[in-house]
Amino acid sequence: MSNATNPHRLLSRRHMLQTCSSGFGAVALAGMFNDDVRAEARDLPAGAALKKTHHVPKAKRVIFCFMSGGVSHIDSFDPKPVLKKLHGQPMPVKIERTMFNNNGNVMASPFEFLPAGKCGMPISNMFPHVAKVADELAVIRSMTSPVNEHAQANFFMHTGFPIMGYPSAGAWAAYGLGTENRDLPAYVVLQAAHAVAPHGGVSLFSNGFLPGQHQGSIMKADLPEAIRNIRPRGTESAQRRRLDFAQQFDERFLKETAADTQIEASIKNYETAFRMQSSVPELCDISGETAQTKQLYGIDSKNPELAAYARQCLLARRLVERGVRFIELSCLTQGIGAGGAPNPWDQHGELQKGHAAMALQVDQPISALIQDLRARGLLDDTLVVWAGEFGRTPFSQGSNGRDHNPYGFSVWLAGGGVKGGTIYGATDELGYYAIADKCTVYDLWATVLNQLGVDHERLTYRYSGRDFRLTDVHGRVLKGVLA
Repeated sequence: MSNATNPHRLLSRRHMLQTCSSGFGAVALAGMFNDDVRAEARDLPAGAALKKTHHVPKAKRVIFCFMSGGVSHIDSFDPKPVLKKLHGQPMPVKIERTMFNNNGNVMASPFEFLPAGKCGMPISNMFPHVAKVADELAVIRSMTSPVNEHAQANFFMHTGFPIMGYPSAGAWAAYGLGTENRDLPAYVVLQAAHAVAPHGGVSLFSNGFLPGQHQGSIMKADLPEAIRNIRPRGTESAQRRRLDFAQQFDERFLKETAADTQIEASIKNYETAFRMQSSVPELCDISGETAQTKQLYGIDSKNPELAAYARQCLLARRLVERGVRFIELSCLTQGIGAGGAPNPWDQHGELQKGHAAMALQVDQPISALIQDLRARGLLDDTLVVWAGEFGRTPFSQGSNGRDHNPYGFSVWLAGGGVKGGTIYGATDELGYYAIADKCTVYDLWATVLNQLGVDHERLTYRYSGRDFRLTDVHGRVLKGVLA
């Protein structure tokens, strides 16, 4: 199929391989000496599937703050006063089967909600710092998920499918739009040194069936070597000679396989890794940041989890400045309540202690990130997404925990053309079910892609005889949260 009949299929490198006698190795080597590829208003970097965005983008990149484990919406961004009136009483409506089915009575929030910002948005006192940027937030109170278990819900939130094997949202963004910096991957996942991936593992950041260069690259934000085995062996010139020598064989093999996209991606990854040897250490060196900036984020906090998450947020801003397309931040376990290392917000017991500890970890750094992006003129074209995989029940599990609730929960967006100070959708008076402007994960990612200038129905990839997309066969843009 030609480019003319399929505008979404990238064949430019293949055509060059077929028509240029210099071959792949020379093309790759020549590209290294070019300036960083920078996107213009509508033109995209080389290597992007789309040559132009479908419409003028409001955002150029995404920061995804994933709250693994399921934050309780009724304890954070969706206050329910009726729970106080009914506290300790049986639920007045039918209870759906839960993860552990150890269901108790109505449980009021142990946190206080206060109006924040000029908009007066009610935000739990778990998040005093995020409350300072309430006027930047568009809170969606009516998000839903079809799954109720961590791994499946994590996959669904990341890929639109509840099982592994599909590309994550970050991979789709990288595939469609490429990166503005040839020295760094388009999709970066930041973690602390001792952090582990949420349930589902590194497959949550997978490229799936997309070419391999679009997978998430994990960087351990607070290790001397942020990416394992990235440090050079020998001199740069010696490495370059070895790589060029290997590419002679790669070029021959690539031609024999009719320019297979996965093989081409592997060769491309060698080149990217070579350039990352200098770009990653420079990225992670925050010694040039001012004391005021470090204090804003909480880099020097005595709380090790807060300090580690603060470093992630600061590096996210630095990645934004360097043109990385999609950045995901990872929480750390606090060892309080029932939340485990992969899902630290998962408090089936001791919810107040566990949620308070987790909020302390992320509250100041996320608020600082939004403030810093705004101060540097970067928030207008950077979309920040805050979400867990589901919410929590309005009734207790045991005496003082909450079980999983996929029927209605809250996420929020900031920057990137979003209407700040906005509340969209609603759950019922108990916070159990979404009842107004019910949303799905498909709608969330359709909206994110829309802000990146992409029609979610037109960003596709043909695999196994079918055109796949991030939003499957669903999704609508949530225009009510857009400016």
